[in-house]
Amino acid sequence: MSKRLRRLSTLLPVVLVAALGGTAAIAGTTADSLLSQGKAVLASSLEDSTTTAGKAVDGNATTRWASVEGVDPQWIRVDLGQAAEIHRVKLSWEAAYAKDYRLEISDDGTTFNTVKTLTNQNGATDDITGLTGHGRYLRLVGTKRATTYGYSLFELEVYGVGDSTGDTQAPSVPTGLTAGAVTATSAALTWTASTDNAGVASYDVLRNGAVVASSTTTSYTDTGLTATTSYSYSVVARDLAGNVSGASPAITVQTGTGGTGGFVLAAAGDIAEQCTASTSTCIHPKTAKLVQQINPANVITMGDSQYDDAHLSDYTSYYAKTWGAFKSITKPVPGNHDTYDSPQYNGYDKYFGTAIAKPNGKRYYSWEKGNWHFIALDSSDYMTHDTLATPRDDQLAWLRADLAANTLGCVAAYFHHPRWSSGDHGDNDDSEQFWRTLTGAKVDLVLNGHDHHYERFVPMNGAGNADPNGTVEILGGMGGAHPYDLKPAHPTTAKLLSTYGVIKLTMTDNSFTSQLIGLNNNVEDSSPTYTCKAKG
Repeated sequence: MSKRLRRLSTLLPVVLVAALGGTAAIAGTTADSLLSQGKAVLASSLEDSTTTAGKAVDGNATTRWASVEGVDPQWIRVDLGQAAEIHRVKLSWEAAYAKDYRLEISDDGTTFNTVKTLTNQNGATDDITGLTGHGRYLRLVGTKRATTYGYSLFELEVYGVGDSTGDTQAPSVPTGLTAGAVTATSAALTWTASTDNAGVASYDVLRNGAVVASSTTTSYTDTGLTATTSYSYSVVARDLAGNVSGASPAITVQTGTGGTGGFVLAAAGDIAEQCTASTSTCIHPKTAKLVQQINPANVITMGDSQYDDAHLSDYTSYYAKTWGAFKSITKPVPGNHDTYDSPQYNGYDKYFGTAIAKPNGKRYYSWEKGNWHFIALDSSDYMTHDTLATPRDDQLAWLRADLAANTLGCVAAYFHHPRWSSGDHGDNDDSEQFWRTLTGAKVDLVLNGHDHHYERFVPMNGAGNADPNGTVEILGGMGGAHPYDLKPAHPTTAKLLSTYGVIKLTMTDNSFTSQLIGLNNNVEDSSPTYTCKAKG
């Protein structure tokens, strides 16, 4: 048995790996193609950070996915990218194989139907043919391990015929393009969905004839515009086979008047795992490219910028080579992983340096841009469930004094541990004092990380209830670290996604708008335009 399987592992919840790749050679019948290689994968657990789920579909027979040891059931799910007729599944097991398992297929990734149940298997290679299922998602569920370890797969190969194979029919032209809320720097667009025989994949948004974004929904908020300026917009649809519709009839939008305080920020937490761009499943190089495309005035990092124990050598070997390009404009806060170094915060402090990490001698500080006052907090001081925490009152007292001294009209705060979360860690009572203090001062926006997913909440009051005069929380722990499992959404959750990306914040001197930019530069979520609340 390999050393990797002998070592006890920490259970890591659901892992989503977005790997890029193409369709491989034809296998099975002459009509069947390999549909799974390089596609997005979700797994119930990992043995460690070297056995990620994407390695089961990377086409490399020497890399593998492995689950946590000693736990049944475990599963791995691949998103084929489109619905398909599935005829064959080939499994190449390492020594830790499934004795009993089943294959399931789903159209939506939530409701699965079993297409094959297998028992008393003997490992090595399972080549399962004669399947007749149809769907977009294939899930392998191991129900009985053959060893005391976990489940370990070199390759999971799914063969069949995609619904778009041979398709040459373009989607219908989008209709009903309309501008909703328009500010001095943004325009909210909506349109009626196109139809297509194989399914619409996305929409390209054109501003003045040039594509500025791709959206998987029928809405998009264009930001970073110039005040009192006319813009022409149209939309085209793309289907799963790559066919493109004609452009919708163009509309003209006139932005409003505004001050000179507008700017754009990029934000994310939980960023750099110990990998580089030479590995296709390494995400932080890809999110760094998104930051480059956003071209922000500043970058906000919401903690755990580097994994696992955040040594200085890790920061310089991984984070520095991607997000480090924006170091001079970064406004960071530490996370719990920064406390795992010895001494605590050593890597964080030395990599960012005093001027960035501790501009006032502390790891909490405030800064200003335009009409915005930003507050950066070190929430690890208040995590009583973490044995490394050293709770104290000086930071909270400083926060109250800083809020009282602020004279600007808009306020945002950010720290690692969220008060509210529908992720694996869940709601965090240890952040209660921060949240109550910030909402009581009518802070407009709070950014967090820690849970590895994206979640935007509607404005909330101190008790976490919906309140139009409350504070917006955005949890952005999707900067590159493996995603965690999701729990049911809160009643106040506006959007909940297990994905990777970067938050783009467009700030004016009296409002803000947020967007989640996904790895393919798609806008996966857009907030309304929120107006800053009167303070005092």
